[in-house]
Amino acid sequence: MSRNQSLTTPTWQPAAISWRVRVALVALLVLAIVVVSVTNRVLTEQFTETTRNRAEVRLALYGGNLLAELRQNAIVPQLLGRDPTLIAALESADYTLSTQRLISFVDEIGAASLILLDTDGRTVAATDRNWLGTNFRSEPYFVDAIRASSTIFSVMQRETGDYRFYYSRRIQNGGNTLGVIAVEVDLKKFERSWAGISEAVIVTGSDNQILLSTEPRWRGQTEKQALAMQTPQNAIERAIQATSDWGALPPDAYLQGEAVMRLDAKINFRGWQIASYTTYASVRERVNGVLALEVMGFAILLALAFYFLSRRTAGRAAIFQRESAELRALNVALQREIAERVRMQETLAVAEQTLEQSNKLAALGEMSAAVSHELNQPLAAMKTYLAGARLLLNRNRPDEALSSFGRIDDLIERMGAITRQLKSYARKGQEVFSPVNMADALAASLSMMEPQLRQRQVQIAQILPDTPVYTLGDQMRIEQVLVNLLRNALDATKSERNPRVDILLSAGETATLTVRDNGPGIEDLDALFEPFYTTKLPGDGVGLGLAISSGIVSDLGGRLTARNGQGGGAVFEMQLPIYNGSADTQAAE
Repeated sequence: MSRNQSLTTPTWQPAAISWRVRVALVALLVLAIVVVSVTNRVLTEQFTETTRNRAEVRLALYGGNLLAELRQNAIVPQLLGRDPTLIAALESADYTLSTQRLISFVDEIGAASLILLDTDGRTVAATDRNWLGTNFRSEPYFVDAIRASSTIFSVMQRETGDYRFYYSRRIQNGGNTLGVIAVEVDLKKFERSWAGISEAVIVTGSDNQILLSTEPRWRGQTEKQALAMQTPQNAIERAIQATSDWGALPPDAYLQGEAVMRLDAKINFRGWQIASYTTYASVRERVNGVLALEVMGFAILLALAFYFLSRRTAGRAAIFQRESAELRALNVALQREIAERVRMQETLAVAEQTLEQSNKLAALGEMSAAVSHELNQPLAAMKTYLAGARLLLNRNRPDEALSSFGRIDDLIERMGAITRQLKSYARKGQEVFSPVNMADALAASLSMMEPQLRQRQVQIAQILPDTPVYTLGDQMRIEQVLVNLLRNALDATKSERNPRVDILLSAGETATLTVRDNGPGIEDLDALFEPFYTTKLPGDGVGLGLAISSGIVSDLGGRLTARNGQGGGAVFEMQLPIYNGSADTQAAE
């Protein structure tokens, strides 16, 4: 007997089903429709918001990485413009070692390429040897750099449609313009990293033209023009697209005929903006996965109901068995899909943790130079004290040797304080200042410098007020600045027959401490507090002391200035906010 014939038997006539069963089946169907509709609406809104939040986080991360790369390369032309090797090559027109010099810098800097141009715009050295001899006289990064006294940023579009980004600066020596150093910023690596994601990303300039994009053909277009570029759809694709939008997702824009979520953010650089377009595919998949489970559940209920209604016949039982097997297979497929989604989310979390660790390592690298510089002074003093203690022990003078060991212990404590200070610097905003007696800080600094003072036999003249002068700050950081100023004064008087350092402490609107030496003075006052600027011989210093000291004084609310004295020598003046309260009362609080 066939399936149709079995349905015509009196056993399966509609009249054989009671009205209660009919009402129960109708109620079950209505409940399924209501539950699926409500679930679709709620989950669509929830998953859409989750997708939007994740896209905002990724967009902020992309913009932050772009801005960090641009700022990192902005200082490079200024540093290379002072390189004595490049300056000497431009002056002598001997560029034998210039290209190798630039190649040695490019890996450390992380730039795409470096170009050295003479005053005629001719490439005399480059990390890409194919450019040697090429004339870039008409390029904006050469023309603007020759005319300006500061670093110039240029954007150039190539014939292929993509863009190149340059920082350039003219090289001068003694008021004479010698050439131009140009640094190409490697922003293509961000496009390469974006190529592996499912969303579209664009970066637009101040003229609203697209500079970077995951879609190469969008470069040079406006956002409106780029969105209008799409592949024509055939009738089948349009029909599929119409049925895929049944979830009523709120589109922000349409990309190639598909509704997408658009997010944008500002990049704090020349009016640049970054935008991303995220499809709703992941939202649909997650919602449809839940709806499929619900539909499967109601389908199972309906299948069980029909099974119990039709269990009188073996044929109906076989049909339900086959349907159950199909449902189980569907359940397995859904479980596999859910497991795959979970694995992808875990992979994304690991990638985000890896990127966060990379940012921490970059910050640690920036602090390493400061740690090395600030620990050199205590280590040098410890070496001197150890040599003195060894000599005293050889001469059977243990009491005096113990005094040297005590000073070494103080220096070790100071080194520990410096490391604690660097840790607190990493947590800015949590420092607690206390009243500091400037005379005590000066005495501690002179004690730190005692081995050098005794070895050099420098005359120290101090003029201190009768009453204590207090400022509100961190005594360890103030002593750090004073040691740097005293050390620079000692270095400046190396060539003097009668070296002398005058120290004046005064109190007025501010607590002012002045350090003056009788050395040759300062040649370039404008660049004195810039990082890596130094007049010392290689190996004697890296040019970080005054830059760090200036930053410390600024953090304490003061100002560090320098000038040349009327009678010769250099004069450094540290001004800090005066503290008129009671030191004992403040400490008790």
